[in-house]
Amino acid sequence: MSYVPHTILRPFGVKPFAGGGYLRRHARPCVRRASSVGATNGNELGGGNKRRRKRPAEESRLEVLYDDGFGSVTVKDYREAVRAMPRDDGGAARGCSRPEGRSAGGPPRWFSPVECGRPEVDRAPLLLFLSGIEGVGMELILHHKSLGKVFEVCCFHIPVNDRTPFEGLLQIVEEYVKHENALSPSRPIYIIGDSFGGCLAISVAVCNPEIDLVLTLVNPGNPLNMAMVSLENSLSPQETLQEFSNKLTSMLPLVSELGDIIQMGTLVWKLKLLKSGANYANSQLHMVQAEVLLLASGIENLPPSGEADRLVKSLKNCKVRYFRNRGDRLLMEDGFNLLTVIKGVKMYRRGRQWDCVNDFLSPTLSEFNRTFGEDFKLFHQLLSPAMLSTTQNGKIVHGLDGVPDKGPVLFVGYHQLLAMEWAALIEGFLREKKTVIRTGAHQVFFAGNYETLRQELSLFDFVSMYGAVPVSPINTYKLFERNEFVLLYPGGVREALHRKGETYKLFWPDQTEFVRMAARFGVTVIPFGCVGEDDFLEIVVDYNDQKNIPYIRDEIKSFNRDFTRLRDTVKGEDGNQVLHLPVVLPKLPGRLYFLFGRPIEMEGMDNVLTDRKKANQVYFQIELEVENAMSYLKRKRNEDPYRSIARRALYQATWGPSAQVPTFEP
Repeated sequence: MSYVPHTILRPFGVKPFAGGGYLRRHARPCVRRASSVGATNGNELGGGNKRRRKRPAEESRLEVLYDDGFGSVTVKDYREAVRAMPRDDGGAARGCSRPEGRSAGGPPRWFSPVECGRPEVDRAPLLLFLSGIEGVGMELILHHKSLGKVFEVCCFHIPVNDRTPFEGLLQIVEEYVKHENALSPSRPIYIIGDSFGGCLAISVAVCNPEIDLVLTLVNPGNPLNMAMVSLENSLSPQETLQEFSNKLTSMLPLVSELGDIIQMGTLVWKLKLLKSGANYANSQLHMVQAEVLLLASGIENLPPSGEADRLVKSLKNCKVRYFRNRGDRLLMEDGFNLLTVIKGVKMYRRGRQWDCVNDFLSPTLSEFNRTFGEDFKLFHQLLSPAMLSTTQNGKIVHGLDGVPDKGPVLFVGYHQLLAMEWAALIEGFLREKKTVIRTGAHQVFFAGNYETLRQELSLFDFVSMYGAVPVSPINTYKLFERNEFVLLYPGGVREALHRKGETYKLFWPDQTEFVRMAARFGVTVIPFGCVGEDDFLEIVVDYNDQKNIPYIRDEIKSFNRDFTRLRDTVKGEDGNQVLHLPVVLPKLPGRLYFLFGRPIEMEGMDNVLTDRKKANQVYFQIELEVENAMSYLKRKRNEDPYRSIARRALYQATWGPSAQVPTFEP
C-alpha cells in the first residue's frame, strides 16, 4: 500500500496569540487530499456547504455485502503512513527560520485521510478522531476505508514538538465542532477518542452540551490512571519520571520513526499534558450529556479493577463493551472492526434520534465472513440447513428460486424453540439472494437497561447488525415503504418459548393487521414452515414448572415488568408472551429444514382493507399454508439420507467442508 508524502497539508488557519494559546480561523478547517488519479475539486474541500451536496435517494443505499475494505490495511501500512508524514513545517531541522512562538512541526491541525474517500450514504455524519498521547492522528488507519463509506472522517494531528497546552487543544477541537455544527445542526458529530484523546473528547462534550455529540472512548482509563503516577509522594522526581516514561512508552506506537517523541523534554511536556487533561476530564465526568460508547481492552482496563467500571458509573448515557482477549492498542488489533461495534450497539445514526429502519447499514462482506465463516461456523455445520421454495406454479424446488428478487416481501412463519432457525434463515438469504431480512424482534433486544448484561459483542448486537427492528406496526409500515424483505412471527415469544409437548404448534392471535398492511402496499406474502428443533433440543423444565418455584417465579415477573406487553388484549395462551429461559437438553443433532410456500400476491386486493371477513380468510389461508409446510417437511425429512450428522460429516470430509450437503428430492 503506497502513501503520498506529506499526507497532512498545511495548517488550516491557526495563529499564535498572546498568552501562548491558539486562535483558529474557519477558513478551510479540514482538507481532503486529492488521490493520485486526479486533483481535488471544490466539493471535496471543507469550509462550505457544497461538501454535503445531497445525492439522489437511489444512490444513498449501500449494497448488501459490499466490500468495506476492512482487513486490507495492517500495522505495517501504519508505519509507512507515519514515515510519509511531514516532521515539521519548514522548521529548524532544515535550517529555516520559523515564526516566533511556533514550535517545530507547526501547530495542531486537521486532515482527512486519502483512504477514506467520500461517504457513500446520504447525510453521512462527521467523525472526528482524537488520537492518543503520541498525537500522530493515523491510529485509525486500519478503519479508514470502512468508516469512510458511512462517515466524513477528519483526524487531529499534533506535531511531535508542539507545546500547545491542553486548554489550547480543547479550544481548537471545540471551535471545529461548533463550526461543523453550524453548517449542519441536525446531524450528529461523532468523536472517537483513543486513550488521551478520550480526555479531550469528554472535555469537548462538557463544554458543548447543546451540540449532538456521540463519543466513542477507547481505553480512556489509560491516561486517567497514568496521570496519578506523578502524585505518588514516595517517589523522587527522577523515579517518577522514569516510571511515567515506562508507562508512556507502552502507549506509543511500536515504530522506531517516532523515537524522538520520548526524549526527556518531550516526556516532561507529555506528563504535564496528561495531568491537565486527566484532571479536567475526571472533574467533569458527571456533566457529560452526550451519548457515550466505552470500549475497554487490556488487563488494566477490565473489571473488577479497571478504570472502565468507574467511568461507566460516572457517565449518564453510556454503553460499554469489554474485549478481554485484546491488547491495549485496540484500534490496531487485527480483526477488530470499529464500525461493526458501532452498528451492533445501535449508535450509528444520521439524525437526532436513532431510526432503526432508515439508519440501518447493510452488513459488509467482511462482517458476513466473520459472522458465518467463523463465529457461527460450527452452528451452521451442526444445523446444516436445507432450504426449499415454491414457485408460482406450485412446484417445490431446492434453494430460494421461488422467492421474489425484489420487495416488498413479507415472510410469515413458525418460530422454533429459542429462535434457533433465525440465524440460518438470515445466512441463507444473504448467501443465495444477497438480501437482508428485516426481522420484527422483541423489545428485549433493544432495551438499554440491560447493557450491563452484554459486556462483549453478543447475540443482542448480532441481531441489530443483521437488520432486526423492534416489532411494531409503525416499523413494519416504514419497511414496506422502503420495499424491504420483512420477517414476521405472529406466534412471537409464545412460540419460541413454548412448553413441553407443544412442538410445531402455532400460537397466532386473531389479529389481521399485517394482512391489511400488506394489501395496502401490494406486498408479496410468503408463508413458510421450518422443522428440526425436535432433533436438537428437548425441554426438561418449562414455564409451567418454573412458575411453581417461588424464587424463579418472582424473578420472571420482575424481568418482564420492564417491558410493554404487546398482546394485552389477546386472551388465552396466544397472548401469554412471558419472557423466560426454559431448561433444555441437547440431542444428537439432526437437520434443519425450511420450506417457503407459494407467494401470495396482495397487489390489487383492496377489498381486504375494508372487509374484515376477507382479511380473516387471507389470514387463515396463510396460517394453513404454514401448517401444511411443516407437515410436508416432517414427512419428507425421513427420506433425507443426510439427516444424520454422521452422514453429513462423512460427505463433507469427502467433498470439502464448504460443500452443500444434498437432501431429499421434493
